[in-house]
Amino acid sequence: MEPPVPPPQEQPPRPRSHTVTTTSSSFTANLSASSSTLAYDREFLRTLPGLLMVTEIVLGLLVWTLIAGTEYFLYPAFGWVMFVAVFYWVLTVFFLIIYMTMTYTRIPQVPWTTVGLCFNGSAFLLYLIAAIVDASSVTKELDSHNYNSWAASSFFAFVVTSCYAGNTYFSFISWQSRTLQ
Repeated sequence: MEPPVPPPQEQPPRPRSHTVTTTSSSFTANLSASSSTLAYDREFLRTLPGLLMVTEIVLGLLVWTLIAGTEYFLYPAFGWVMFVAVFYWVLTVFFLIIYMTMTYTRIPQVPWTTVGLCFNGSAFLLYLIAAIVDASSVTKELDSHNYNSWAASSFFAFVVTSCYAGNTYFSFISWQSRTLQ
């Protein structure tokens, strides 16, 4: 049998200083200063792309509200129109907030001109398809009390499509000027 090993000797605790020194880098100071204030671009709504975006939001809401108030779920074509209208309505509100708060200036890693062009181009294309589907699905033989709502939604879908076409044009001009620099 071996003799027991004595426990290791504990050293007495060292006295601690009660002074704490902190430093901050210029990066964190600039980051906290810039993130505490929200910029607001009042002039954006006075530009043609800003006005088109507000029109897309108002009339896009009208498109999906007119369809949602009917028995659209009985006809798959109107389900597609609802998907496109609601999806791009939410994204357009999101982009309006980004442009109004100038968030795009805080995230320079994102190629905003390319993102805007892809968003508006896809919105134009899918809204055009949805508007054609909406218009071709409206017939008198379908439920007659839904006819007026579906016809109105078809009209407004084409108006929203033309707004997205205009914003696609402006996005393309902006994208082209950025790529030429």
